[in-house]
Amino acid sequence: MARGTGGGVSRRRFLQLAGVGAGLAAFGGFAPRAWADHTTGVVKPTPPQLFFTRGTNREMKWEAMKNHGYLTGIDRFFVRNHTTTPHINPSTWRLRIEGTGVTTPVDLTLDDILDLPAVTLTKFIECAGNGRSFFATVPGRPASGTQWLLGAIGVAQWTGVRLADVLDLAGLKSTAVDVMPTGLDTQAVRRPIPIEKALDGDTLLVYGMNGQALPEDHGFPVRVLTPGWIGIANIKWVGKIEVSETPLFSKWNTTLYRFFGEAYPDSPVLYDQQPKSALEIPLPATLPAGKQELTGRSWSPFDRIKHVEVSFDGGSQWKKAKLEKTNSAGTWVEWSIKWDPSPGSYGIRVRAEEKAGNSQPDSVPFNDQGYLYWAVVDHPVTVV
Repeated sequence: MARGTGGGVSRRRFLQLAGVGAGLAAFGGFAPRAWADHTTGVVKPTPPQLFFTRGTNREMKWEAMKNHGYLTGIDRFFVRNHTTTPHINPSTWRLRIEGTGVTTPVDLTLDDILDLPAVTLTKFIECAGNGRSFFATVPGRPASGTQWLLGAIGVAQWTGVRLADVLDLAGLKSTAVDVMPTGLDTQAVRRPIPIEKALDGDTLLVYGMNGQALPEDHGFPVRVLTPGWIGIANIKWVGKIEVSETPLFSKWNTTLYRFFGEAYPDSPVLYDQQPKSALEIPLPATLPAGKQELTGRSWSPFDRIKHVEVSFDGGSQWKKAKLEKTNSAGTWVEWSIKWDPSPGSYGIRVRAEEKAGNSQPDSVPFNDQGYLYWAVVDHPVTVV
């Protein structure tokens, strides 16, 4: 799903998206938001009915998506913070583009970004560790890191400009090989992007989310969108982009976000996400006996979902779910299935296959840091 427009977004329109009144000129027209959580630095409210609190992170509860609509609302979009959410003044914010891969280093203002042709895409962003907790429950071997269930995923409508158009403002050289955005958070999170991905028409610098200005927890004023790639590639609060004629490195592509472990002797770097599925019920869940409809969502970065199968007996028998019409690569498809259970204990399993032939396996090899768990998950349900 993509839409391009011939011009940029005016500063006035940007401030309208931010929901800012005319009496806030002292902050360049944008009001600083109050901290919602002083202990972990997450700005937006994250009530327990919508989120699990996991340190500086917030995991969406899947039951909060039932009957919520196709897009993940900002109020329930997961938060992955390596540090606390920074407050950034858009009037003084600058984007520095430098390095051996450009001819003319430049400092861009927000107006410079808004003047470029705008693009709107509907895509998911998903943490590489989504599903990490299942390494402990299935192989019986816990992996280090935040113990996500399956809620470190969200689909939103993103508005921004092509990263390629931004790089052209600094005179991108044909010899450039890597592009590394750096965040303005206290850790200066950064990770290189190969030039081929950086120049992809779907790779954006984003300033809008679901028709609003990008919220602070999600990267205000500007973040990267690299559709289909692991969440760390979608750097938030971008303040600098280095473009290089030689490969670039940071801890986020050397000691982190690689596969380490016995199954991966070459320790490959992580890029693509993988197909996954989730039920829109608590995990574990308690449900009433009798006729009902279960709903869920399945997603893949590679292609549309071909079919979704559900097993109510732990994987012995499978039935196909009904897919909704909205279904494209890099987003998710909503689905439903009828069920008429008697009281008892069940292990519901869901698996998806997409058009390109990739499907969820029964298991995946263990890796030390617990990345990319995309195997079928056993979802315990007690029917009363």
